[in-house]
Amino acid sequence: MTARAPLLRIEGLSKRFGGLTVTDDVWLDVLPGEIHAVIGPNGAGKTTLINEVSGALAPDAGRVLFDGLDITRLSMPRRVRAGLARTFQVTCVLPGFSALENVALAAQARDGSSFRFLRPAAGEARLNAAAREALEAVGLAGRAAVPAGALAHGEKRQLELAIALATRPRLLLLDEPLAGAGPEETERLIALLDRLRADYAILLVEHDMRAVFALADRISVLVYGRVVATGAPPEIRANPEVRAAYLGEDEA
Repeated sequence: MTARAPLLRIEGLSKRFGGLTVTDDVWLDVLPGEIHAVIGPNGAGKTTLINEVSGALAPDAGRVLFDGLDITRLSMPRRVRAGLARTFQVTCVLPGFSALENVALAAQARDGSSFRFLRPAAGEARLNAAAREALEAVGLAGRAAVPAGALAHGEKRQLELAIALATRPRLLLLDEPLAGAGPEETERLIALLDRLRADYAILLVEHDMRAVFALADRISVLVYGRVVATGAPPEIRANPEVRAAYLGEDEA
């Protein structure tokens, strides 16, 4: 069987802030259709890594390759158009706009259009159709007209995923998508991410270990900015260095 080429490849990525090394020669890749989780203690550099991959932050060294193309110096909008989309630790939606309008604006931005607020994006048939399709994909079709600010926390997380999907990505960069979710919301979001793996590769940063071990095909463990282990979930669970550094007695 021919090995699949990585969709995303991170080569020797490093970032320093003064005397603090936040990402330290990070190497990892994400295969097509794979969920590759990145875990680690607070301050390990996980969000910084996502920022470097998404283009929000320039690395000091190393390269980011997407589908074989070096995107290390591309702007965030150009990376989005290439097929990368991300979500954030803290929900980032426009509360006064409906769910449909939030997603339609993302579809409009993906096409490189200006934000014509006098002619709402959700009123344009093409954008409207794309937005409804994204809302359907995340289970929010029935909440399209609801202001984003009135949605429950878990629904806002679903909306953020719909916004990402509206940009027609090939790879999702998800930074703590379960943060703040209650037990029922967590179950719903885990099921949603499991469905999305059929159509998207995912680089997942997440603290919820139950979700990570339920979803991930591979896991990389980041400690003080450096990858200390990468492997399938059973390998990571059994790795003594990982358990000592992060998983601890609860996972033993």
